This record gives sequence, structure tokens and C-alpha cells, in this order.
Amino acid sequence: MMASSWLLVAFPALGALILLVGGNRTNAWGHLLGCATVIASFVYGLALFFGNSFEQATDTTVYSWIPVEALQVDFGLRVDALSVIFVLLITGVGSLIHIYSIGYMSDDADRRRFFGYLNLFVASMLVLVLGNSFVMLYLGWEGVGLASYLLIGWYTNRPSAATAAKKAFLMNRVGDVGLALAIFLMFKYIGSTGYAEVFAGIGDLSPGVITAIALLLLLGACGKSGQFPLQSWLPDAMEGPTPVSALIHAATMVTAGVYLIARAAPIYNLTEDGRLVVTIVGAFTLLLGAIIGCAYDDIKKVLAYSTVSQIGYMMLAVGLGPLGYALAIAHLLTHGFFKAGLFLGAGSVMHAMNDEVDMRKFGGLYKKMPITFATFGLGYLAIIGFPFLSGFFTKDAIIEAAFGQEGWRGWVFGGAALLAAGITGFYMTRLMLLTFFGKERWKEIKSADGREFHPHESPPVMTAPMVVLAIGSVAAGAFLIMGDRLANFLTPSVGELMESEHGVLPHALIPWLTVAISALGVLLAWTLFGRRDTPVERPENVAWPVRAARKDLYGNALNEALVATPGLWLTRFAVFVDNKGVDGAVNGIAATLGGGSGRLRRMQTGFVRSYALSMLGGSFLIVAALLLVRFS
Repeated sequence: MMASSWLLVAFPALGALILLVGGNRTNAWGHLLGCATVIASFVYGLALFFGNSFEQATDTTVYSWIPVEALQVDFGLRVDALSVIFVLLITGVGSLIHIYSIGYMSDDADRRRFFGYLNLFVASMLVLVLGNSFVMLYLGWEGVGLASYLLIGWYTNRPSAATAAKKAFLMNRVGDVGLALAIFLMFKYIGSTGYAEVFAGIGDLSPGVITAIALLLLLGACGKSGQFPLQSWLPDAMEGPTPVSALIHAATMVTAGVYLIARAAPIYNLTEDGRLVVTIVGAFTLLLGAIIGCAYDDIKKVLAYSTVSQIGYMMLAVGLGPLGYALAIAHLLTHGFFKAGLFLGAGSVMHAMNDEVDMRKFGGLYKKMPITFATFGLGYLAIIGFPFLSGFFTKDAIIEAAFGQEGWRGWVFGGAALLAAGITGFYMTRLMLLTFFGKERWKEIKSADGREFHPHESPPVMTAPMVVLAIGSVAAGAFLIMGDRLANFLTPSVGELMESEHGVLPHALIPWLTVAISALGVLLAWTLFGRRDTPVERPENVAWPVRAARKDLYGNALNEALVATPGLWLTRFAVFVDNKGVDGAVNGIAATLGGGSGRLRRMQTGFVRSYALSMLGGSFLIVAALLLVRFS
């Protein structure tokens, strides 16, 4: 079975090929094939998991991919404890999302193509986590970026969807520059990009080179996982259908950055500066996402910023090195359950409310949608860390590890993680109250297209996956954490989980302190939104902190000022310095293709500008990171 591990990728890849090439002939059964291929990979993954020992990694070469003199890259797969855990998450949660999509996309004429893109997404993510080299990882990395672009921009009649898809694509290119340069450095100094060779030779490099590689890898991780300063694409990605949001946030794209850092543990173990920067990025991002989540009324965007914050917890954990690698993966797995359940629950609410996303127009839906309410409620309790549900075990373990640092690091990182837990309790309780409790505000208004609201429970094909995910939201945390079950399993891949012998607070106090802080957040939300009626119209006369949070704490403005505008100036100079040469070439291409030269020229110039902007943005961030390390 190990030798045939390529089947894990082949099933969804074949499904994508059939659905995208087969065309309208596959319309009648395309959605069934899309589900079957991912389920087949999940079953095969279970067979691998239960039928093998993962004390050592097993590398399998499928064929020679890039045989160019010194650069020898095989299309090879590595099955070990870390990769098989991700395989089960991607295909297991992915299967549930595929099944849910049958009902959610039932009225879409292009449902077959949608499932083809979902299959492509899953196949690319499997290549990413199963590849046995950084070049293989990069192949899956770019495949995930392509699939996300296609799915975020699914509603082609919405300009906002097209903009969001392009934004996600370009901001990820910025991060990809860092990942690509890290791979170049590996090949230059080690002569290989394979995991086995890189990890065996990384210790022979100078500390400066190791730190540079670690920071470049982090830049790539920030792009895919929506971490500061590349976080602003992730909330905009909510323009895609809700199953896409669930797949991106729970099982595929945003988990890739955490996987990259954990996979590169032998590199980060050698650079304390690199780990410190990872921890700082995670701590800052988890607070940033939680604060912004308090200000939005769009149910999907609240959940999106919740993902930014929760991934920040995971990045904080992997930044702690051997103290946190396994804890990050544990929280990633439980997050896969409760975040997928929350997004699918949000989709169920939208399905019942004429695709409305404004929580101010909801209210009292627990009476109309009891299954959605129950499953969503369990996901809510899990994410806020309610005692003995999943988040209580995994998120609190990260907070405890953060407080286990000595000196200022324990107070800063532990304090940030603890504060974010309280804010999470606030904004998630606000979401629950506005959506499922209180006055039925939807009775007094109509949807944007003039229809009245008639909320109802979703069909079983949508609610059944939500029930399964709710079970995971309840039980997964205890199963993974108690007895160090997951940590012991992951030891061959990421090393043994270490426990801090010191720290700034007693370990036994931290879980209950976290529960108390979360409870304060819940109580504050109930005081503000549970005891009084919420107006349908969003108040505009609000305090400055609320205005700032509504503007994403000026994240877009910061990127625009520091990266986009200077890059645009440089690009314009580069493109138009020789007007005859550039424009003449573009017009020549347009004439050759027989299209409207003016429109094609604008498209070509826009592409050059956008691509150059992403490259310049990546270069700017890389230089800033290297200077930070050099002069710290």
C-alpha cells in the first residue's frame, strides 16, 4: 500500500480531469463522481493509517520529474506520521464538504465544473503534504493557489468575486516569492531540495543562511495561511460559495503554512531568531484577527477573521519549536472539525435566508433550524474553549505553552493568546446571539431582490455532514491531547514534545484562567447584544476603535502604502519607459490573435503590472525581514 500511495493523489486528480474535460456529458453524475473520488482517497488513507507503522518515513519515487544535470527532482511521495495525519484531515473533512455541496449547489447549472475544481483543490493539497521534496511541495502549493483562484471567483457575474479571486492570487504570489527563494538557497548550499538531503545537511550551513531560509519559508507560510502582513486576502475569499470557504479554512489552503513550518522543523530547530519571528507573527495575527472579527456583521467574514486568529494560535505554537509543533497540529485538526462545521452551518443559514449574510437581518433562527442551531452551537462552544470540548484541550494547551516561556516572552506571548481567547468568546457569542436568538428581525424586512424570508431547515444531504463535524468538535480534542496520543504519534516527524519546566504562571492555573477570560467575553457579548434589541441597520456613528476594526485595522491601507503604491510606480516606469517597445509588442500580439487591440493591450499591461507588483511586494518583505534579523 505504501508503494501505491500515489493513488491518494490520483483519485481526486482523475476526478478533476474527467469533470473538467468531459464537459456537459458529465452533468448528470459529475457531483457523484466528485464525491466518490475524495471518499476513495479517504478510505485509502484510513487503510494506510491502520495498516502501517510510521516510526520511519517511507519515500516512494513515481518517476523522474526534473533530471537536469545537478538538479535531480523526482515526482516522489513521503508517507510518514505528519503527512498521513494531513491526508486524513484533507480527505475526511473534504469528503463531508463535497457531500454537503451536492445540496448547496443543487441549483447551479455548472455544478459539475464546481466539483471538478473541488477535486483539483484536494488533489493539489495532497501533493503539497505528500511530496518528498520542497519542489514537490511547491507544485502542490501552486496548484492550491490556482484552485482557490477558480473557486473564490466562481460567481463570475459578481465584480467583487473577480476582485477577491485576483487579490488572493496576487497576495499569495508575494508569499510564494519567499518560498521559491528558500528553495533556491537550499539547492545552492546543499545541492538538493529533497527533505532527507536538506534536513541532513542543514546543520552544516552558517547560522545566517539557516535564518534566511527560515524567514523566507515563513513568508510563504504567511501568504497561504493568511498571517500578517498578508492576511487581507482571506476575508475577501468569502465571495466564493460557502463550501469553498469551508474547504479553504478548515482542510486545505490555510493549513498549508502551518504544515510547512512543522515539516521544516529540523531547520527551525537550528535558528532561535527564525522561531522568534514565527512566534511574533502568530501572536500579533491572533490578536488582529480576533479584534477585527468583533466589528463585522457579515457572518462569513466573522468566521473568516476567526480563522485568521486561530491559525495565529497555530503559528505561535510552531514558533515555540519542540514545545509546540505537536500542539499546533492538534489544534489544526480540531479546528478542521469545528471551523468546517461553523462554515457549513453559516451556509445552511444562508441557504434558508435567500443567501443573506448580514447577521443583523437574522434573529430567532433556532426555532426554524434546530439541527443547524445544535451543530453550529457545538462548534461555537468548541472554538471558545468551553470546558471539555475540543478547543478547551488544544487551544488551552497552546496558551499554556506560551506562558511556559521565560521572562518577557511568557508574559507577551501568553498574554496575547489569553486576551485573544476572551475576544473570541465575545465575537462568537455576538454571532450566536444575532443569528439564532432574540427578535426575528427578518420578519420586518425583505431580501435585496424583494423576496420575503421563509427560513427552514436544510435537507439531510447538508445537515448530515454538519452532524458528523459536530461530533468531532466535541470529542476530537480530548482524544488527541489526553495521554499525549497525537504528540507521541508525531514524534518521528517533528520530534518529541517537550514541556517547559519554568514559566511565568503555574501550569495548573492557566486552563481555568483561560475559561474565566473566555466567560468574561461571553458575558460582555450577552450584556451588549442579548439583553437588548439589535437594529437592522448598522450604526455609523461609532467610536474610533470600531471604525478601525471595520476597516480591517487598516491592513489594506498599510499594504497599499508600503507595497502596492511604490510597486505601481516602479512598474509603470518599467512598462512605459519605452512606450514604443512595450506597447508595440502588446499591439502586435493583439493583432496576431485577431482581438481588439485596445482591450488586449490593457489586459496584457494589467497582467505585467500585477505580476511585477507581487514580485516587488515579496522582495520588499524579504529585505525587511533580513534587515530585522541582521540588526536585531
